[in-house]
Amino acid sequence: MSALKPVRGTHDILPEEMIRHRFVQDKAQEISARYGFGEIATPIFEFTNVFARTLGETSDIVTKEMYTFEDRSENLLTLRPEGTAGVARAFISNGLSQSLPLKLFYRGPMFRYERPQKGRQRQFHQVGAEILGIDTVQADIEVIALGAHFLEELGLGNDIKLELNSLGDRESRDAYHNTLVEYLSAYKDKLSEDSLNRLDRNPMRILDSKDEGDREIIANAPLLGDSLNESSRIFFEELKAGLEQLGVAYEISPCLVRGLDYYCHTAFEFTTTTLGAQGTVLAGGRYDGLIKQMGGPQTSGIGWAAGVERLAMMIAEDAAEKPQPISVIPQGDEGKKQAPSIAHALRKEGYIVDYGFTGNLKKRLQRANKLNTKAAIILGDDELARNAATVRDMVSGEQVEIPLEKLADHLAVYR
Repeated sequence: MSALKPVRGTHDILPEEMIRHRFVQDKAQEISARYGFGEIATPIFEFTNVFARTLGETSDIVTKEMYTFEDRSENLLTLRPEGTAGVARAFISNGLSQSLPLKLFYRGPMFRYERPQKGRQRQFHQVGAEILGIDTVQADIEVIALGAHFLEELGLGNDIKLELNSLGDRESRDAYHNTLVEYLSAYKDKLSEDSLNRLDRNPMRILDSKDEGDREIIANAPLLGDSLNESSRIFFEELKAGLEQLGVAYEISPCLVRGLDYYCHTAFEFTTTTLGAQGTVLAGGRYDGLIKQMGGPQTSGIGWAAGVERLAMMIAEDAAEKPQPISVIPQGDEGKKQAPSIAHALRKEGYIVDYGFTGNLKKRLQRANKLNTKAAIILGDDELARNAATVRDMVSGEQVEIPLEKLADHLAVYR
């Protein structure tokens, strides 16, 4: 019988890697809290129509990538492929329209059936932030500034760039829709099958095509920016001015679009060249029509999501501090007898304590070094007979005998 393995596209996050994952997630929560965002947690599975209605019935995520199943009551359920739809559903389900504006942060696992790649798994993790109920450009400025601040706090400020574009309002998008369809219709015999299927229903999604033939056609397609009306241009100019005021650098990316109808105005991505083809690490945009499309009241929204795995791969080795415990090392019968209560008392005082269960003194000290401990408490029979313990500084190697009643106070320098 072959050894058990994780399902393809999933992997175990072992303690060493989890330190980096937790650092990314906790930093996102910390910086979001500074901006007044409260944390929300939604279920990892929802009724399928929550995602089918919001991501588009013909999108690749819905048709090819969602993990969908029937429960015992024959309800069609889906493991969440992204976080925004669940937040929007929670807004409607909990009647939160009376609590607007809302600033919400989330984190957790997402699921998509796609080809596993570097930094992209079928079960992956995201952090995200959403602002609901603000239809002015100030929300766009703040949510982008939050994303930039978060990435800077991870030490990635020099490794990423912000790409920015305007999708305009509905009037602008309708005008661009007509212009784009007219242009693409001249290439019907050269478009891929997927793009032909999208031409009538959702032509803007063709701009995201990875087909080489489509890419050649798209290269000369009209730009959405040329179809912006006056109010949309003003909105975009105010966004750029607001980011400049905060010192958030950006580049205009005219081909950065979102294909679904509920997106409008701002679209943005923070990208890097350090991860190969998987260059986007944080992306978002404004989605003023989403909640209404889901059956709720007309509610403006803007937000972003970031991939934890990709960011964890990018942060410096020493960015996420490893916990430095204190080691308790018993020697002799009396040491073994008293060590558990001494370790327990220190943990109650707030210390991280590793208890060496087995091995001679040399091996236990080697383990202490491997764990990067700050100090080792050696409990030998002779010291304990004097109601004391030996404390070794694991950096300097210096040792001192300390009375047990003063042990916690002596260790304060190692907090």
